[in-house]
Order: sequence, then structure tokens, then C-alpha cells
Amino acid sequence: MTKEDNRTISVDIERKKVRVIISHAKDEEIIKLTIDEAKDLIGKLENAIEDYQQRQNLRID
Repeated sequence: MTKEDNRTISVDIERKKVRVIISHAKDEEIIKLTIDEAKDLIGKLENAIEDYQQRQNLRID
């Protein structure tokens, strides 16, 4: 999954963890989550994206 040309996000499965790697230019951040933490993150991302989309539809006069 790519946001910009120099930013990538990859997700891998380890034994009992979900590994999220966020690379931006030369920097790299690795986050290891339990399955429950990964599910919680999914829910929070879905809520944030839905909220963002609703805000984009609001028209302020």
C-alpha cells in the first residue's frame, strides 16, 4: 500500500504478531501488534476514515 511515492506501508504476519512497517524516505518504523491490538486498530481506522468522509461532505456556508 502506497500513500506517496516515498512512503510505503506493509503488513506481515509473524508467529503470533502482526508486523506493520511504515517506511518514509530513509526512515522506517516497525510496530508489532497482537491479534487483538490489530483488530482494535482496524476498528479505529474504519471509524476515523468514516468520520473523515463525513466531514468532507459537510458544507459550511
